[in-house]
Amino acid sequence: MTIDVAEEPMTALAEYALLPIAFRVDHVLNVTARADGGFALSRRRLEDPHVKNYDAIDGEGPLRWAHRFDVSNWALFTARVVGRLVGGATVAFNTPGLTMLEGRRDLSVLWDIRVAPDARGKGIGSALFDRVEAWAQAQGCRQLKVETQNINVRACRFYARHGCELRAIHHAAYPELPEEIQFLWYKDLRIA
Repeated sequence: MTIDVAEEPMTALAEYALLPIAFRVDHVLNVTARADGGFALSRRRLEDPHVKNYDAIDGEGPLRWAHRFDVSNWALFTARVVGRLVGGATVAFNTPGLTMLEGRRDLSVLWDIRVAPDARGKGIGSALFDRVEAWAQAQGCRQLKVETQNINVRACRFYARHGCELRAIHHAAYPELPEEIQFLWYKDLRIA
């Protein structure tokens, strides 16, 4: 299968937004601090699985980004197989007021990555992640940062497989969702 990944203008967000980001939550990750300063993760099955859809959260979703942020320094990538849109990723860079960037000009944030449900597990996400990483390096970034939650076990495993390290957790990051723990992953990049 050939995966064609291309950078798109931010005006392509309407098509990008058609890709579902929802996933089934049937496990969560418990986290404990290790003596070496890292974190140990253990998977726990939920008695009542549910579906999480980030785009359904009020004020969220790709069509809202340009209203909330200056996206002029962001990049949007799409993945297609035989012309069909099967995935996308967005990376934020050099955006005043975007706290995830920590005020740094050598940091990019993988703002969003999504793969069509029937295309998951086929290398689409990896192709997109690799392209985002290369783009961040070309901007002179020393790190790529990714936010996810303890409820997204599959994403956590994906980021770990791609060399990201879990370096920060925040139990109270989402007051409206007290059962979710924010995970911040970082990947050190080679300067291009």
